[in-house]
Amino acid sequence: MRRPIHSIADARARAKRRMPRLMFDYIDGAAGEETAAANNAQRFRDIRLLPRSFKDINHRDLSATVLGQQFALPFGIAPMGMCALSWHGADKLLAEAAVARQVPIGVSTAASASLEDMCQWAPDNAWFQLYVGPSIDEAMKLVERAKLAGYKNLILTVDAQKVARRSRDIKNGFQAPLKIGPRQFIDLALHPEWSLTTLIKGKPELANFANDPADASFTRTATRGLLDATFLKRLRDAWSGNLIVKGITTVDNAQHAVEYGADAVYLSNHGGRQLDSAVAPIDQLSAVRAALPSHIPVFIDSGVRSGDSIVKALARGADFVFLGRPFLYAIGASGAKGLSEVFDIIEDDISTVMAQVGCSSVAELDEHIIFQHQN
Repeated sequence: MRRPIHSIADARARAKRRMPRLMFDYIDGAAGEETAAANNAQRFRDIRLLPRSFKDINHRDLSATVLGQQFALPFGIAPMGMCALSWHGADKLLAEAAVARQVPIGVSTAASASLEDMCQWAPDNAWFQLYVGPSIDEAMKLVERAKLAGYKNLILTVDAQKVARRSRDIKNGFQAPLKIGPRQFIDLALHPEWSLTTLIKGKPELANFANDPADASFTRTATRGLLDATFLKRLRDAWSGNLIVKGITTVDNAQHAVEYGADAVYLSNHGGRQLDSAVAPIDQLSAVRAALPSHIPVFIDSGVRSGDSIVKALARGADFVFLGRPFLYAIGASGAKGLSEVFDIIEDDISTVMAQVGCSSVAELDEHIIFQHQN
């Protein structure tokens, strides 16, 4: 019997032992020297909170309402590609967790399960995330599929114009689709539980393009630089549901996204996987929130590693927070059980921190709980 997971760091350590290095490093790694990824988490740690007493905090409400939908918790599962690299069936486990915990889940264009399956597994919780490759027409086909599948929320990712150089992937020989040479074979052989499960169940694939072997509409390394105002207008005209623009780190880009028809703005630097010198989104959150109309929700990810970080983001002005890697660490560590344990940890952290800062609901979290350094 596996021991319970006690923290996200614990989940990461166990996933590293259980998964082949090729797969773990793809999930864990980042661009360049991985400075941005480290800074994302550090900037959350740098924020200090003000404990407050003399308030009745016996009953704490962690629910949040965004884009007309109420969720039981103020955080969701960020869109992530090739989740099955962590463990076979990871996408379905995430979808089931989203339903059970009443939170949203981002369904990546590069998911290991089809967008249709994900919407069946989590019909009220799945939000489709769109990458736009060299072909606008192929991107619009995905939008049409999302519409037909029943999605109500579309996340357009705008910060992956060109996939950055990721040293760990290059060193390990990571490719998508996967190619196994002698070095990779040894790596897989040293992790028999992952390898045998994958051998029996089937290797991870880009499920949204798996039906047609000749379909080359999505290439991981392709340039995706066609996201101009003309495209955004075309997308807005074609999509009647909520449009969320993800990958924003500046005030002017946030304002432009709203001008082009975005219903929500999603601050992210792709978890440090794109530009190694990128600013941490948490450092831009207050300015972006102040620059946008109050009815436009602001979301954030990148560097969120605890319930404590989620409280800080909400206090800085986020309406909702997303996490990615921690959930894949959990699955890589011990599947559905690990995922449930990590959800419990994060939820308990949020509730505990709210009690310590004297807030009984998510709506009460604002700048008054943050210690302001004196110059």
